[in-house]
Amino acid sequence: MTEPVILADVVRSGFVEGHHRGSVVVTDPDGSVAWSAGIVDEPMFPRSSNKPMQAVGMLRHGLDLDGKLLALAGASHSGEPFHLDGVREILALAELDESALQTPPAYPIEDAVRDAWVRAGHGQEPITMNCSGKHAAMLLTCVRNGWPIDTYRAPDHPVQQVIRTAVEDIAGEKISYVAVDGCGAPILAISLAGLARSFGLFAAAQPGTLEARVKDAFRAHPEYASGTTRDEAALMRAIPGLFGKVGAEAVYAVGLEDGRGIAVKIEDGTPRARAVVMAAVLRKLGLEHDVLDVQEQFPLLGGGQPVGSVRPHAPTFG
Repeated sequence: MTEPVILADVVRSGFVEGHHRGSVVVTDPDGSVAWSAGIVDEPMFPRSSNKPMQAVGMLRHGLDLDGKLLALAGASHSGEPFHLDGVREILALAELDESALQTPPAYPIEDAVRDAWVRAGHGQEPITMNCSGKHAAMLLTCVRNGWPIDTYRAPDHPVQQVIRTAVEDIAGEKISYVAVDGCGAPILAISLAGLARSFGLFAAAQPGTLEARVKDAFRAHPEYASGTTRDEAALMRAIPGLFGKVGAEAVYAVGLEDGRGIAVKIEDGTPRARAVVMAAVLRKLGLEHDVLDVQEQFPLLGGGQPVGSVRPHAPTFG
């Protein structure tokens, strides 16, 4: 394939009014590509789907977090009160406060949480930016190693260098490009196949490994890794052994406990198609659950009532 393919249809009152194109890949436990559509072997930015790998890099170098706080270190959190409390707890372990965070001020990313935050009289703050857990973990790693904290986002900073090494090790390929992510930290380009391969490795990781430590934190505390009502949290709660993480620009990666990996990138970056396509892939692989029934259709409204949905493009997943 040399270009993205149609992955989802936008159907309103029985009429197909548009499509979402993108790329998707499934890797076998040995890391080889089992099935794909679109572009899967060219560089792409996993965005926040990189965070579990970033967490491993920090764990290798003294990050002393487990459980819910480790899940938060790899999270794109919704900004709920327990997320903010957790970020403050990580910072306190480093004897730092919110002023050390270099996340850009932002509102919580989930609409209902944002609205409650604003009603309470708050504005955009660094701690409510969805990457603040990762940034707090970076700061704690710096403190544990005696590294400077004022430049921790710089690509040549030691914490970013150990993260880069971990991403390359886990993905099994070299970083092809470094850019600035939305949170200001470096984002590292790998292939979509490399992303899927990484999540298969995490999901099948054996007890005692750092990858298993991250996986277990996510699966035990999916609300800390995302948010109470988020679709990826619902999927991890529903499917035994499944480990997953979304990223900006409609990236989604999942690993299954048998070591298979899945990665999706919607070309136009529209989040509404992300879970739809992932549910279709899981169905293609033989998984069944009520949560897939829900997530495989994104409802479209007309006059406040459901009149259609974003749904998988049948020829791609047949």
